[in-house]
Amino acid sequence: MNEFLANNEALIRLGFFAGVFALVAAGEVLSPRRVLTTPKGGRWFANIGIVVINTLSLRLLFPAGAVGVALWVGQRGWGLFNTIQAPYWLAVVVSVVVLDFVIYLQHVMFHAIPTLWRLHMMHHADLDFDLTTGTRFHPIEIVLSMLIKTAAIIVIGPPAMGVIAFEILLNGTAMFNHGNLKLPLGFDRVLRLLVVTPDMHRVHHSVFPSETNSNFGFNLPWWDRLMGTYRGQPARGHEGMTIGLNQFRDPSRLTLPWMLALPFVGKQGGYAINRRGGGGAEA
Repeated sequence: MNEFLANNEALIRLGFFAGVFALVAAGEVLSPRRVLTTPKGGRWFANIGIVVINTLSLRLLFPAGAVGVALWVGQRGWGLFNTIQAPYWLAVVVSVVVLDFVIYLQHVMFHAIPTLWRLHMMHHADLDFDLTTGTRFHPIEIVLSMLIKTAAIIVIGPPAMGVIAFEILLNGTAMFNHGNLKLPLGFDRVLRLLVVTPDMHRVHHSVFPSETNSNFGFNLPWWDRLMGTYRGQPARGHEGMTIGLNQFRDPSRLTLPWMLALPFVGKQGGYAINRRGGGGAEA
């Protein structure tokens, strides 16, 4: 099984990515939550272009990927699950949950440290909110995220199956919870007890700093409730809220070159949590 995962990890992840992308894209056409404010073609070209750049960057710098790291760690007997006896299924489930918590903490950190926030601004500078927003991350942030995951894998010692399950879930739920999808309100209330829903995560993309600095979860919704960062709904409602950052409102800058340059030339604004105004006034 480990050899199969190592040889086919990229193909497996690509298959799930394509399948989830198609389903969410269809849902956005059939039942959109909001009317988009900017042309879709240019945004999608830039946001999907970032996916290509990030994928190539990771394959160049980390050719074995996170699954390869898990296999390497397992061969050396490092990490918690390589030193204790635990049922395989339990090791897989706990590994997915712990890695998800690590990504939650990473997300908070990218909002709390001004230098890291400059990188993460690119994700929030999108003027609309749809499934391609969930793929829009600066390549440097993606590399740093991979280093954090590598450190977590070394400590946890997860089965390779746990790592690939986590990667598939993270990618899939990131597209789902960024989807411009209109779900029945009653269904959303129940579903957000199990997974981060589009209405839950959309709050995080509000222009108001106090809303931007909430709902950090990507996959499991529990961390925000446990850590006190949960916000149920945006102050102005989902149809009335403004998406993005106050300092980036020019649609002509939704281009791939500008997105790559944004952390180095864009204004940081008052969104970083530990800066004055980072969690406060809604203005």
